[in-house]
Amino acid sequence: MSDDPFLQTLLPATHDLGGFKVHRVLPKRERRTIGPFIFFDQMGPSKLAPGTGIDVRPHPHINLATVTYLFAGAIDHRDSLGTVARIEPGAVNLMTAGSGIAHSERSPAELRPAGPDLSGIQTWLALPSDKEEMDPAFEHVARDDLPQVEAPGAIARVVMGTLWGATSPVTCHSHTIYADIHLFTGGAMPIEPDADERAVFLAEGDASLEGIELAPSTLYLLRPGIAATLRSTHGGHVMLCGGAPLDGPRHVWWNFVSSRRERIEQAKQDWKAGRFRLPPDDHDEFIPLPEVPTTVTYP
Repeated sequence: MSDDPFLQTLLPATHDLGGFKVHRVLPKRERRTIGPFIFFDQMGPSKLAPGTGIDVRPHPHINLATVTYLFAGAIDHRDSLGTVARIEPGAVNLMTAGSGIAHSERSPAELRPAGPDLSGIQTWLALPSDKEEMDPAFEHVARDDLPQVEAPGAIARVVMGTLWGATSPVTCHSHTIYADIHLFTGGAMPIEPDADERAVFLAEGDASLEGIELAPSTLYLLRPGIAATLRSTHGGHVMLCGGAPLDGPRHVWWNFVSSRRERIEQAKQDWKAGRFRLPPDDHDEFIPLPEVPTTVTYP
């Protein structure tokens, strides 16, 4: 058996969106999914210019769930269910698109004059094939409602699933693990073999796994079944994600994910024809269907 704890190393594709950068590590040509995670973006960290903010106009999703988790700043979420929710550091926004939903993401108005902070992770989870067309839903879980686990020189917040004997209240549509791990100077946190597919991502600071230094904004897929330990010399911030493998391949086009190619074609036509409902209090503009997607498209 190899001494290397990593099965794959996925380097980030970095995009400058004007005022902040996004580091995308999933999907990649060499790896499409890790557990149910089909998309993994790090936003920032950044301080936006005074008077500005992010303004992601209403856009659609199908057959997936989005998870927004911030380290700094705030985002106002509005969706076609009528939801209005503010996501702040340490809380979780879980939006289950199911049969179809549209939402917007914008910096709060009161934070714009000074220039908003922006730092966090946004992921998409593919829904199991038998749940792809479930009713859309939205769930917000506050920071203090997520369980915390302590280890020598480390604190981990369980964002989704069960880890270290603690279970998050956030809904999981399939077996999912997701955790926010803070390592202090000289700290350590065990990574148990409690999911078929697992990966670690260094968001800030420094960290190593079994003596191998982690590079920033890089996703490391762990070998199945190994137990390992995260450590930090000066302090670091690591995300752990994974779960059970998907129940089959997925097609991805722009913001649409589905096990059926024809379902994506239907969603494209529905958005283009205005058949998606828009957020009730954010419907004056929207992102039009692109000719060529600038996000993710495969196969």
